Formats: sequence, C-alpha cells, structure tokens
Amino acid sequence: MNLTMREIRGKYRRTIFGQLWSLANPLALMLIYTVVFGFILRIEPGKGDPSGLDSFALWLLCGLLPWTFFATVLSQGVGSLVGNQNLIQKVYFPRILLPLSLVGSSVYNWLFEMVVLLIALTILGSFVLPWLPLLLVIMMLLAVFATGIALLVSVANVFFRDTQYFLSIILQIWFLLTPVIYPVSLVKTTSDSAGGLLGTPVIFIDIYQLNPLVHFVEVFRNLLYDNRWPETADWVWCMGASAVSISLGLLVFRRNERLLAESL
Repeated sequence: MNLTMREIRGKYRRTIFGQLWSLANPLALMLIYTVVFGFILRIEPGKGDPSGLDSFALWLLCGLLPWTFFATVLSQGVGSLVGNQNLIQKVYFPRILLPLSLVGSSVYNWLFEMVVLLIALTILGSFVLPWLPLLLVIMMLLAVFATGIALLVSVANVFFRDTQYFLSIILQIWFLLTPVIYPVSLVKTTSDSAGGLLGTPVIFIDIYQLNPLVHFVEVFRNLLYDNRWPETADWVWCMGASAVSISLGLLVFRRNERLLAESL
C-alpha cells in the first residue's frame, strides 16, 4: 500500500491540475481518432443495442479506456524491477510488491477515468447503473490479466533488457489487432468475403478472436454502450485468459525471484 501511494502521490506532484492529467491522454486520443475514423474514414459502429446511443466518441472511449489501462500496466510493469535495482539489492522484501504497486496506481487512475466516462454516458442517456456490478467484475478480470503479463515482462526485462523495447512494438501491433477504433463486425465482414486462409476452412476472424483483448473490449462495450448482457463466450474467454495469465505470471516470477538481486 505504501509503494502504491508513493506512485500515486509522486506521479502528479507539483502539478496544477493533478489527477485531471490522467484524462489528458485518453481524451486527446479520443479527439484524434474521432476526427480520423469518425469523420474522415466514416467508420460507423452502429447504435447501442438496446441503449440507442449514437456517439462515436463515447463508443470509442468504452474500448479505449480499458486498452489504455492494459497498455499502461505493461509499459510501467516491464521496468518495475530494473528501475528499483538499488532497493532490491540492499533490502529484502517480496519483490512482487514492486510490479503490484504499479498495477495498484494504474487501477486508481483507471477508476477515476471510468467514473468520468460513466457520468458522460449517463448524461447522454445510457442506463449504466444496473450494470455496475458486472462492470466491476470485468475490470477486476482485466486487471488480473494485465498483472499476469506485467509479472512476465518484468522478469524477462531483468535478464533480457531488450524486452522493454520489444514490448513497445508489440503493444502498437496489439492495439491495431484489438477492436478499439473499429467494430468487430467490420472484421467479420471482411473475413467472410476473403474466405478461407491458404485453402483451409479457417478464416481470419477465427485467428483474430484468439486475442483476449477482443473479448474484453466487447464485454466493456456491451455493458457500457449497449447496456446488455455480453456473450457467454466472451465471459469465458475473459475468465480463462485471466486465470492463465496470472497463474503463469506468478509461476515464472516465483521461480526467478531469488535470482533477481544478483542478475540486476
């Protein structure tokens, strides 16, 4: 808790707007993507069903905020051990607290951003109140999923410092392969028209949906923008991906924890 509070207090220390800066990046991205994809390229995700919402900006934010949280956890988590080299080498404590403290501070900022989004959705007519319990569940699942991967990359970065540079490239590709700025229906239409890959019955959408973030984003949009129960398959994917991610992350971290001090 102390490490988490240190990250929260230190991040916006001596700034005029303080916590409001956490909204700057997603709002700037929303503005840019709305102009490019909403007005220039004319991507139409459709109205919320059954909410009736018809706002590309809000539709975009419902997917952008979860993605931004995920990317932030990984970007900060990858350097959590290397950045605290002196602390690790001088003091004994559970090393896992370092990446977890960064996850905690990211969750704090994410909650603030989501509250602002919920207020905006409510003002424009989205009835999100009954879906808040499920929203908290999916937020927890995404946090667990992101934590597991953050543990993996933090350990990998200790032994292979190239990890942090590879991660920035991977996140850019991962973002484009996640339906944040375009709807999944667009991928399905294009995939069906292209047919099977290399003469097989497997089409692109089958491979595309192996990305867990596809299902996380869909669940968030179903709850916030559409105001309806998400597909069961999406829930199963989210729970399964979270369980696998955190289990693998803890296993790898625990096996390498004793080697961290001397490897740094």
